[in-house]
Amino acid sequence: MKETWNVLYRGSLSSCNYGCPYCPFAKTRNTRAELEKDRAALNSFVDWVEQQAPRSMGILFTPWGEALVRSYYQEAFTRLSWMPHVYRVAAQTNLSFQTEWLSNVCTDTAGLWATYHPGETTQERFLDACEHLTRLHIRFSVGVVGLKEHIPQMEVLRTELPEHIYLWVNAYKRDDAYYAPEDIERIRRVDPYFGFNAVAYPSRDLPCRAGSTSFTVDAQGDVRRCHFIPKVIGNISDPHFASLLRPTLCTNDRCRCHIGYIHRIDPNLYALFSKGILDRIPEDWPNIQPSFSNRAALQETQLLPPTNSRVQESYPAHESPFS
Repeated sequence: MKETWNVLYRGSLSSCNYGCPYCPFAKTRNTRAELEKDRAALNSFVDWVEQQAPRSMGILFTPWGEALVRSYYQEAFTRLSWMPHVYRVAAQTNLSFQTEWLSNVCTDTAGLWATYHPGETTQERFLDACEHLTRLHIRFSVGVVGLKEHIPQMEVLRTELPEHIYLWVNAYKRDDAYYAPEDIERIRRVDPYFGFNAVAYPSRDLPCRAGSTSFTVDAQGDVRRCHFIPKVIGNISDPHFASLLRPTLCTNDRCRCHIGYIHRIDPNLYALFSKGILDRIPEDWPNIQPSFSNRAALQETQLLPPTNSRVQESYPAHESPFS
């Protein structure tokens, strides 16, 4: 039996309807010609996915901007959701789009990774969008950027969201002394697995699924092991493309982002998320797995250095300190 592929697609779309000050991306506006080019590339990718049957596949859209406000992304998402060999199609989104089109997707396979951005929308409006998703029986997780000033909003979200909706928090990792112990305790009550995102994992020469059963595809069809390793390993137009995929040790010093470390062999978060690996939903949620929550709590200590020294870490231009 062929192994399942988890594919992260990022086209050339770069525009966003939000202007979050902490986001290093989406500070541009696409022209009509650029959008048409992105649409054509997306349709080619979806055609390629269709041709991979019967191999089981999961697809996650990780756009530079907000994709689901575009009708052609909605159409592609819907089409992918009904492909029998696609076990999950998911997208990172701010939920600013009209939700009616989701009534046409296959709810067995569709999932959303929805981030709430205080300052860009009201909590009431965001929760209303979440309620619409629930009525449509759409799987989704909710996330918040882990700024300390966002902690009160996180706590309200956790209270207002249905218990079965997982609320995750992306840690701020540029400042080693950013969080006080009481901050981490409050965040842990919102997200018991917060600690897994609190770490910049040493990764050089360590095993990962990236490049073998997980990989990224861009608008040209070029394939990379992950979004954080720029080397192209092939192109999906190559009929022998699958033969280029193989287990390879990581070439980066650190792995900081959820869409990167989730595919590492250690800490084996596939066991925690299972088929929720792409829409960021733990398999047994709202049940908490003590073995994982305890390990996450241990990792949170890395956010609490023994001294008051502050170490500023340099991040590559294509990475966010909140991912």
